[in-house]
Amino acid sequence: MRVLILGGVGNMGQGVARDLVKQKPVTHIVLTSLHPDPARLSAKLRENEKTSMIKMDVNDHEGMVNAFKDVDVVVNAAGPFYKTAVPVATAAVEARVNYIDICDDYEGTQILFDSEIDQMAKDAGITVLTGMGSDPGTNNILVKWYADRLDTVEAIYLYWVVSVAELQGAAWDHSLHMTLGKIPQYIDGKLVHVEGGAGVVEEQFLEPLGTCHLRYVGHPQPLTLPKYIKGVKNVIIKGALIPSWVDEMIKEQKETGFLGTEPIDVKGTQITPYDLALKLWEKIPEGRDNGPQSSGLKVIVKGDRGGKKVTYTADMVGRMAPGTGIPASIAALMMAAGDVTAKGVVAPEGCIDPDKFLGAFLSRGARIHQTEHIASMFELNS
Repeated sequence: MRVLILGGVGNMGQGVARDLVKQKPVTHIVLTSLHPDPARLSAKLRENEKTSMIKMDVNDHEGMVNAFKDVDVVVNAAGPFYKTAVPVATAAVEARVNYIDICDDYEGTQILFDSEIDQMAKDAGITVLTGMGSDPGTNNILVKWYADRLDTVEAIYLYWVVSVAELQGAAWDHSLHMTLGKIPQYIDGKLVHVEGGAGVVEEQFLEPLGTCHLRYVGHPQPLTLPKYIKGVKNVIIKGALIPSWVDEMIKEQKETGFLGTEPIDVKGTQITPYDLALKLWEKIPEGRDNGPQSSGLKVIVKGDRGGKKVTYTADMVGRMAPGTGIPASIAALMMAAGDVTAKGVVAPEGCIDPDKFLGAFLSRGARIHQTEHIASMFELNS
């Protein structure tokens, strides 16, 4: 099994590669980067005989197609995905090679599902699996696992927290972009668009994260989960960057125009405020409280079973790179084993067997704190 990882030198790409190199079916991993400096790789990857590194530009369509033809699966870990998901998936379809990404931007996901890419992939007999990271990814599969144990699903709440101590590179672009403008949520059985960064709620996460204040964010699940979880009325996703000063500063930047995407003239030079803010955010956290080296997920699924109201909750906490990379690695191995049979564009909850995935995920040391609450007659009548 030969795998090519776009953005393989980055934090998330190395998270995928570190798991794949341990797997016997994997014979070679091609790590790509626009600037392929071996010094950026961890020693274990740099010195592993299974890995090699090449230069690749996601804007070079022909170069991608030619490289993709030599592998069995392409994993796109090169964000931000509102810029990269569509061109990389298009090249994979043309090369007739299975594709996985960790896309967490709803715009890329929407285009993949609604454009000709879906039919082209079906015609080519390949799978375009989008959103196979942590969020989206693992939490989508947990939703499916819980939904399969309910007669009906009423509401899905997906919450996440990322410490800026874990952010670098394209992750900063996504972190700002996901709050801009009107973003999708699925409310009362309809896809609606709400103001990004609004709707603040307080939620408790596992230690060391504690109590966090979450806001609406632009992620793909309100678009994908209703496709596969029939009858669901609400799919809400909210997130937070911690410490709390980070989200508060982003809110101020948004309100004062520092995240504007239209160029403005500054002493005869055209400057886009968003680009300037993004550059500054790479420096702003230096010397400040950057929070713990941890991120967290919370999944809440509410529904009905046997006439009783049931609520499932799952909590996880850990490092972002392995938490994002391992799910993509597991999916690649499942594809190679013939466990992913759907063709065309598909989300994790539409093609990944939850039991097989969670078994592999837990075998790698993942820990999921789960609860099941069944409402009593007293609660139902109160």
